[in-house]
Amino acid sequence: MTEKFSNLAKEKQTRILNAALEEFATNGFQQASTNKVVKNAGIGKGMLFYYFTNKKALYDYLIDYSLDVVTNNYLNKIDEKEQDFIKRFKQASQLKMRCYTENPHVFNFLSNLFTGNEPELTPHFHERYQQLKQLGYSKLYDNIDKTLIRSDVDYDKAFQLIKWAIDGYQTDLLTRLKGENMTLIKFDDYSAEFEQYLQILRTVFYSK
Repeated sequence: MTEKFSNLAKEKQTRILNAALEEFATNGFQQASTNKVVKNAGIGKGMLFYYFTNKKALYDYLIDYSLDVVTNNYLNKIDEKEQDFIKRFKQASQLKMRCYTENPHVFNFLSNLFTGNEPELTPHFHERYQQLKQLGYSKLYDNIDKTLIRSDVDYDKAFQLIKWAIDGYQTDLLTRLKGENMTLIKFDDYSAEFEQYLQILRTVFYSK
């Protein structure tokens, strides 16, 4: 974090970051307007370039910031000591949902960044992205107890079907909640619904 930006009040930092993330996520690097960023952040344009020397410096900062958010507020909180895949994936899904709810612009920005629509990543960011993927894979799949899966089904295929089912539920839930005020949503209700689906997966794929 640039020293000048780090000295700002947290609320102001958040306003600037969210405005910048939303603009770059919506329009990409080339078409993003710093005029819109400062307008939506409620600051003067001169101040934006006081904190960040130019548009590219701001963009690079957003990438590092977003990767840090996903790493620290989501992946690093997954407990890989849990050997039951369904339980671990449930935990990971809830952590991801919470992180998304608190940082929707971060996820939208990274999604746009890594779909190939943006300029080629520098070696630094390419390395960070690869590290993020490796960490995510390790947190989700290492140290899983394979004996929990029924012996009469293909383990890898069962594993993949469980993952697709949980990913699909999460995607459907985000679609249903689109446009809602996330701070007013009672996630306990959805947690109970989610658990019902997980119990079906256990019944179908797990040993009795």
